[in-house]
Amino acid sequence: MTGLAGAAGFAVVLAMIAGRIPVATAMGVVGMAGFLLLEGWQGAAFVLGAAPFEAIFPYTLSVIPLFIIMGIFAAHAGLSRALFDAAAAFVGHWRGGLALATIAACAAFGAICGSSLATVATIGRVALPEMRRWGYQDTLAAATVAAGGTLGILIPPSIILVIYGILTETSIGALLVAGVVPGLLGALLYGLAIVIVTRLQPE
Repeated sequence: MTGLAGAAGFAVVLAMIAGRIPVATAMGVVGMAGFLLLEGWQGAAFVLGAAPFEAIFPYTLSVIPLFIIMGIFAAHAGLSRALFDAAAAFVGHWRGGLALATIAACAAFGAICGSSLATVATIGRVALPEMRRWGYQDTLAAATVAAGGTLGILIPPSIILVIYGILTETSIGALLVAGVVPGLLGALLYGLAIVIVTRLQPE
């Protein structure tokens, strides 16, 4: 009976999503309806009052808005442009140098804000126009920014690693330390891929 109710609830969620209802709203409505049928009004009211508080109660989640604020400050201060220019000064004269500078800037900015989306949005706004201006193919320019953005969740601080540590009750400090080597290795391998591609296809 429970399995049938679960399948029916899943079907209703899919139908609501197909009707252009936001996913969170569809899941919330169906979940509360199911809880109401199983536990009654008192149980549903208790969950509705306690669940939102428990979801945001962990003290360790307080670092997430701080990371976001730090990324916003860095973006408004023009740090993304400064990071890109500094990296371009070191490797910009090499073949594929602007793409290499983009990877380096993504790694540096990812170490500031801890978010892949923020890294892509901020560095991409600076790097893409420059690479297009110097004749880089859109495919290489876009792939470079997209790949470099993944470094934002590896190189500490990382919002994803903080959330993962909370969910799995793992040491967040150990997770952040463990992300250093994969993040730097990823940056080096992305740079190596750019060097190989630009050597094989100089145009």
